[in-house]
Amino acid sequence: MDRTDGQRVVVGVNGSLGSMTALHRAADEARRRGASLMAALAWTVPLGGMRRPGPEAQADAFRLAARDQLRGALRAAFGGMRMGVPVEAVVIEGQVGEALVSLADRPDDLLVVGTGRRGLWRRLTGPSPSRYCLAHAGCPVLAVPHAPLHDDLDALRQLGRRAARLDAFLPGPRTPR
Repeated sequence: MDRTDGQRVVVGVNGSLGSMTALHRAADEARRRGASLMAALAWTVPLGGMRRPGPEAQADAFRLAARDQLRGALRAAFGGMRMGVPVEAVVIEGQVGEALVSLADRPDDLLVVGTGRRGLWRRLTGPSPSRYCLAHAGCPVLAVPHAPLHDDLDALRQLGRRAARLDAFLPGPRTPR
């Protein structure tokens, strides 16, 4: 895909429900605008990840894992359906917000990010990628909130965990989970 002309919609994807929501919204925006879609996954070396020997080989392994994760997310989001827009899948090394801002580097780009949910731990660990993008992007940014379905799924997960804990106190045979 030629990155020098034509309008683009750049979206951050990591496979989470929030990023899938953002990906679908970005594909809709790209179709509506007649633009191409750039789906990007930013990766960094995990804490303590680069050890001797062969740090280059380890970096290649992380890069390949990120590529597979992005391909899997695109497959999960759209299956075998055609999106109706040209798509470029990009894996980039770096912090998510910084990487997305560097990719959406033209004034006529649209950067789409999922807002995710901010718990106490995430607030303590620093600014969210969506906030970084809103503050630093040189193009319009569309921040897509998480869908209410996410809250329902979280509630079901919690209910399942509670049921598993209660199972431990019930008499009689237990079924393996």
